[in-house]
Amino acid sequence: MTILIFIVVLWYGGLFFQTFFLHRYAAHQSFTMSKLNERITFVLTWFFQGSNYLSAYGYGVMHRMHHAYADTEEDPHSPKYDASVFSMMWRTKNIYADINEKRIEVDEKFTKNVPQWEGFDSFASSYFSRILWSILYFTFFFFCATAWWQWLFFPVALFMAPIHGVIINWYAHIYGYVNFKTKDTSKNLLPFDFLMMGEGYHNNHHKHASRANFGGVRWHEVDVTYKIMQGLDALGFIKIKPITQTVRREV
Repeated sequence: MTILIFIVVLWYGGLFFQTFFLHRYAAHQSFTMSKLNERITFVLTWFFQGSNYLSAYGYGVMHRMHHAYADTEEDPHSPKYDASVFSMMWRTKNIYADINEKRIEVDEKFTKNVPQWEGFDSFASSYFSRILWSILYFTFFFFCATAWWQWLFFPVALFMAPIHGVIINWYAHIYGYVNFKTKDTSKNLLPFDFLMMGEGYHNNHHKHASRANFGGVRWHEVDVTYKIMQGLDALGFIKIKPITQTVRREV
């Protein structure tokens, strides 16, 4: 039971900071926050993603490219141009690393105002940090696992962020339903997105990328992350930009 609780905390903790900070803030800037709160969120992202830590800069730039080139040959990740989910994720990893380490030239429109904390990113993305988190995870499993099958969750803990990426970047472009006609294959993965905290409303998001609320098009599309964001906005931690958050479906 302890291992299952641990995995659930890692799943939803890492997922929240991926969709809240890396996606809606770094890539789309659908809300604002102070520099201090931004730095706090950097650290919390590292804490919850652990060995899977993703840089706000690398993620933000690559995700903007995904929207600009969705389902074309220039898309960093698309089921249309990769033979398998593994080849897509390997290519995604390489493009992310090239962007994050600035080995390739990127158009300014993709990098403008994307948050970056180079010193912290350098540490959080280092082999030292990733190996340290891996050792901590292993130690936790060693003392808390009570059955052999619980060790099957160990690689999930190590590679949780890529698993999140696979669900959205691969499966949410293949399975699901659509509310809007778009030029890409984005789909809403689940009617109620309990699994991905709103990320699964991918078709909604591709149609209205700047909306902080990924759900709300149909009555059952509850975006849990947006609900949390509304609470953070009320507390003054963030300020959601005044863009219309209610839209109507087209199909």
